Amino acid sequence: MSDGMIGELDNQPAFRFGEKVQSRKTIRNDGTYVGKDIGEILVRKGDVGYVSNIGTFLQQFYIYGVDFLDSGHRVGMKAKELISLDRVPQADASVASLDEAGQ
Repeated sequence: MSDGMIGELDNQPAFRFGEKVQSRKTIRNDGTYVGKDIGEILVRKGDVGYVSNIGTFLQQFYIYGVDFLDSGHRVGMKAKELISLDRVPQADASVASLDEAGQ
């Protein structure tokens, strides 16, 4: 990037194709989702979906096309709007393994 900032695209995507993800927030139609009114809810906080596409926006951000099977919507979302359900953070993984060991 010309201003010296490191852009998101300088790194690998945060999510992979087929990865199970959960929405961190409610997403409303901003006018780009055909067939739904502007402001209509497309995804609710906590909805679960699968990454089906990885694109870019403004040559700065990854946009993840996520299929939300319960609603039937495919919505483009930024990494900050998603959390992986396939990859457990390292701290949580060590707690889970201690619980399984009965400690």
